[in-house]
Amino acid sequence: MTDRIEADYLVETAFDPWHAAEVMAGEQSSGTFVAVPGETPELKARAAARVETLTILDEVAHPSLPGAARPDGAPIRRARVTLSWPLANLGPSLPNLMATVAGNLFELRQFSGLRLEAIRLPHAFARRYPGPRFGIDGTRRLTGVDGRPLIGTIVKPSVGLDPSATADLVDTLVGAGVDFIKDDELQSDGPACPFEARVRAVMPVLERHADRTGRKAMFAFNLTGEIDEMRARHDLVRDLGGTCVMASLNSVGVAGMVELGRFATLPIHAHRNGWGALSRAPMLGWSFAAWQVIWRLAGADHLHVNGLRNKFSEADDSVMASARACLTPLWDDAPYLAMPVFSSGQTPDQASDTWQQLGSADLIYAAGGGILGHPDGPVAGVAALREAWDAAMATPAHTR
Repeated sequence: MTDRIEADYLVETAFDPWHAAEVMAGEQSSGTFVAVPGETPELKARAAARVETLTILDEVAHPSLPGAARPDGAPIRRARVTLSWPLANLGPSLPNLMATVAGNLFELRQFSGLRLEAIRLPHAFARRYPGPRFGIDGTRRLTGVDGRPLIGTIVKPSVGLDPSATADLVDTLVGAGVDFIKDDELQSDGPACPFEARVRAVMPVLERHADRTGRKAMFAFNLTGEIDEMRARHDLVRDLGGTCVMASLNSVGVAGMVELGRFATLPIHAHRNGWGALSRAPMLGWSFAAWQVIWRLAGADHLHVNGLRNKFSEADDSVMASARACLTPLWDDAPYLAMPVFSSGQTPDQASDTWQQLGSADLIYAAGGGILGHPDGPVAGVAALREAWDAAMATPAHTR
């Protein structure tokens, strides 16, 4: 890898694709819509983004997005484009990387579609950002789970339970053998279930079961909030013996997540709620493969990837590509692997296909309704998931 930042895009334009890509490169580096004094050839050679490659794919009959210009009768073509930037333009800075690879370019009128598909970064980013402190190995060490997925669940109902009722539910779930529990993303520090009261109610339950079994179930307490709030909440969980905290990535933002990653001494369970707004339009936004690079660098130990045959709109091949991305090293000497979290309508039915398609047991398999809504109760729900994964892993996976 050179000292240049690279990003791959899928674009759609009614203009000459190479010219449109050059407009895109100029907008995201030294240029603007007209030539200006000071943008000398020497400055452009030093700071301008470059169009590294461009491959025409096909033509489409209609623009994918509104607001794009179209010369009379011009064909609308799609292409894959790779741009690169000198590291010196921004330095190894995640907030400024976001502005560079995913800034105003989405608004350029030359494009009726533009999607960021991949990011490749110089090693300077590894020197600046520590990445996941725990990742897969640390999560397994803390939970005592080896050789199989962590069987997880979510506190449901999403909101409405007070701290005592939450602790009672946790008692049932951990007694049933669940490995991992998370707060719902909608529950952080509401007045009906304050964060501190919830932690103080849940932790004695986890400790009691740990004394009995020799393994402490991991509970991801949702500390999402302002930075000072997150620091205080993290420290409370740590001081009371907790082993995980959770943050909503799109709520706390890149700078908030970077700061959390720097002071956290517990695994960070990263929830992607709001992700659909960035990804659901096929010709706009981000691919998960590009997006997850940012959060792994910032310190995410676990990343949600949806699940097969999920309750949302994402296709199965997209889910699996997301999970594989989390398990793909960013650099050979700094892999920064994050544990993918399968959720969203998961039941025993998807275990075998998940194993066969991913080819790895390094995942959290989180079923909320799939455990709590089991006809015979949550104890039977946990047992069914364990049995499904045991059966799935009895057959060698086809991949990986």
